[in-house]
Amino acid sequence: MTEVKNKSKKIRKGDRVIAISGNNKGRVGNVQACLGDKIVVEGLNMRKKHLKPTRDLPKGRIIDMEMPIHVSNLRLVGENDLPIKTKVRMNEQGERHFVYKSDDQEVVYRSVKKPK
Repeated sequence: MTEVKNKSKKIRKGDRVIAISGNNKGRVGNVQACLGDKIVVEGLNMRKKHLKPTRDLPKGRIIDMEMPIHVSNLRLVGENDLPIKTKVRMNEQGERHFVYKSDDQEVVYRSVKKPK
């Protein structure tokens, strides 16, 4: 069994991210899946896949699909689609949250723990 290395702690499924390097630099999308240190983002890193002919599709077809992007090429975005830096802060109840600065105020991005 292979061990998954460098799993991102800050980016998870459903988050909004921006590509900071590569052919898709500056494009924003939602995370569809996390595969270790690679992340599949909706509308980014599109590739064409050729499907063989089948009984249902006698001519076959070509589909566009998203391929994984390394986590180092992505950054989380805030509500105005600009990249943000998140930090972990604890609130009064002892819960940990990711926060980022916006106009010299700390804004809560989301909780560190996944909801059950």
